[in-house]
Amino acid sequence: MKVLVTGGAGFIGSHVVDRLIADGHEVVVVDDLSTGKRGNLNPAARFHEMDIQNPALAEVFEQERPEVVDHHAAQMDVRRAVEDPIFDARVNVLGLLNVLENSVRSRVRKVIFISSGGAVYGEPERLPADENHPIRPITPYGITKYTGEKYVYFYKVVHKLDYTVLRYANVYGPRQDPHGEAGVIAIFIGMLGRGETPTVLRYADGEMQRDYVYVGDVVEANVAALTRGSGTEINIGTGRGTTVSDLLEAVQHTMGTQVEPRYGLARPGEIRQTYLAIERAERALGWHPRTNLEQGLWHTAEWLRQRSA
Repeated sequence: MKVLVTGGAGFIGSHVVDRLIADGHEVVVVDDLSTGKRGNLNPAARFHEMDIQNPALAEVFEQERPEVVDHHAAQMDVRRAVEDPIFDARVNVLGLLNVLENSVRSRVRKVIFISSGGAVYGEPERLPADENHPIRPITPYGITKYTGEKYVYFYKVVHKLDYTVLRYANVYGPRQDPHGEAGVIAIFIGMLGRGETPTVLRYADGEMQRDYVYVGDVVEANVAALTRGSGTEINIGTGRGTTVSDLLEAVQHTMGTQVEPRYGLARPGEIRQTYLAIERAERALGWHPRTNLEQGLWHTAEWLRQRSA
């Protein structure tokens, strides 16, 4: 089938593109390269360098006529969203609406919308957080991602545009952007590789805990969502939390280093603990994570070593 991937030069989107092409699909990429990298682009994909807010996006849809849109393009920096919520809303809400309007005009069959299980639930009242957990985002990023979920639902009801929402946990792996929520992995590997001392942030009553899911597993969820999970919001994670100290210990084991970290105070407003229930992903997509943290860290470190070399 023909799939248009927005954000297809980014960390996660580019891995999705590679897999779709390997599976024999025809792939079109739309990316403005603001955070995506030209070096991530698969040469077998047709590339349109464009912001998803651009009115000229209509010409791309008219020309390409995709069957499915996999919407990864987003403003994904939580801290920037707090500092500039207007910019966050322009990209994550108005940009999405431009994609959805053109999807309807071009008779796209389905949109896969990438949301955030790490942001829409806010500070969870129960763990692991399942898809029926109360939605209480505490950042503009979480607010715009949940707003996006409501818009894709509207377009299904009114315009019969099918969708699947994938609520990602903290995705990590090769090509990782160190500025994202899971970017701490790339930061730790980079610092340890340079002989620097990493910092572990803590709260007064304990440590941050996150759900780290490997990008290769996330790709498999996107492939499954091409034909499954219609009209459903689905968590994509591992079902378990990892503290920052445990993460650093695992990274050090992978790197073969032993460095005593510095400790600092977490920033106010950041979620303390979150990890996702993934039973719905098994039922709706036939998906479960296959890569454990040790394996994923090895692949990530190896990629960073090769890039440095």
